Amino acid sequence: MKKIILFLLILFGFSPVFAAQQKWNIPDSSEVRKKLVEKWFEAPLSSVRMNLPEIYNNPAGEKFQVRLEESDTTYNIFVAPQTTIKVDVYSDLGKETKEQEVYPGDAPGSFVIIKDKKSEKILRIRYYFLKNSEVFIQFTPSGKTAFADLVIFGNYAARGVPTGVPFSTFYTASFEKVANITKYSIPWDYVKIEPNLYHSVLQMAAVIQEKLPHILFAPDAMYDENGDLVQIFNGKPFEQIQTEQGDTRLMLSSAGFIKWIADGLVEPLAGGKIKREPLLQETVQVKSTGLQGNLSQKYNLFFALDWIRNLSSAVISVYTGKTYKFNQSGVDVTINPFASTISNTGVENIVTFIENSGYSVGVLKSLLYVLANTEPGTFYFGAIRETDRTVTPEVKVFNQCVAFFPYFATDGSFNAYVFMNGRGISLEEFCNIYKDDFVYLTRVKSSEQFFPQ
Repeated sequence: MKKIILFLLILFGFSPVFAAQQKWNIPDSSEVRKKLVEKWFEAPLSSVRMNLPEIYNNPAGEKFQVRLEESDTTYNIFVAPQTTIKVDVYSDLGKETKEQEVYPGDAPGSFVIIKDKKSEKILRIRYYFLKNSEVFIQFTPSGKTAFADLVIFGNYAARGVPTGVPFSTFYTASFEKVANITKYSIPWDYVKIEPNLYHSVLQMAAVIQEKLPHILFAPDAMYDENGDLVQIFNGKPFEQIQTEQGDTRLMLSSAGFIKWIADGLVEPLAGGKIKREPLLQETVQVKSTGLQGNLSQKYNLFFALDWIRNLSSAVISVYTGKTYKFNQSGVDVTINPFASTISNTGVENIVTFIENSGYSVGVLKSLLYVLANTEPGTFYFGAIRETDRTVTPEVKVFNQCVAFFPYFATDGSFNAYVFMNGRGISLEEFCNIYKDDFVYLTRVKSSEQFFPQ
């Protein structure tokens, strides 16, 4: 039987290595790189400068360009796969779209050696393997062996992980071999993408987008369990806002808006909306003395945090048919996937998650990327912790709510729909606006049975 299987593998040109390359679906330059060590990788810069860019084919017929690029302090040797882009060419006859061959240094399948100009020592070897080029694995020399780093949008999911193999191994190692060497030491589950797992996330986001023109932001407004427009904090009727258009739109505050999303999940199953009062239950205990205690007497410091915890717990209670309080429901996102981050001053150690504060918005994109991979089909309610610097002492307060719908597109690229205050904004815009703040996340399983009011 073993001989038959071996014969079939040989007959169809199939091997375990080829299977792994196909799994990642990236061009493999390992055979090409075996020809480049002396002339490109180990030659002095003065000699490499004499090399013109070269084109090589791998055994599968895929083209790679080898080239040198320099900066002030470093130089890079790229082995980059061919891709095509569409270019508009204008002439007297009008516009014509043509395909042009390019060799991006950060495309999936690209390999780069980064060297210091002064010492000519190798600083790192980097492999790009995903559509988002801000996600990569790299290797740095440590004596005769190599350390591995996995970087996700400027944050280290793994840093300085010993590989136990000579650094020179990575001159010619295929990506399949890289993954095999590090399979127990690198959190590959953070970056193994399956784009077909996000249908319900995308469907919910599409429904919300369709409804946005029918929503008007109104502070303190929400719809209660009876479908009545009320004030969040006291439950009294909310005075309908009159506009020149004679509005018939839904009136929703920041918190009311994400309750409207949750109601769209709950109502088809339970036949009613989520009750208002339980959403206001406190989830954070602070000492009555000290700064936090004194401030909590004047301000509702944790309103949005309480709201999203209780709201997510209410949804899971309906899903399971069992009543859960927030501390029993497992809705809080508390993972610590990053140990350090790349800042303007270098690499800094960080604590990703902080209790009752959440995550710095600076790591949010990286965090959502990891969550999209490890919890596919999930979306997240967020409570934004902002700092009021107009008072002394400063007040850190959770006032605003947001919803994140992270997903991977069919081409493997990452993105997230972001909804807050009755509108949609890009993830980049959100991170820029709240770059100095924190966001606390709770998880909710998405569903195709989503019918908001």
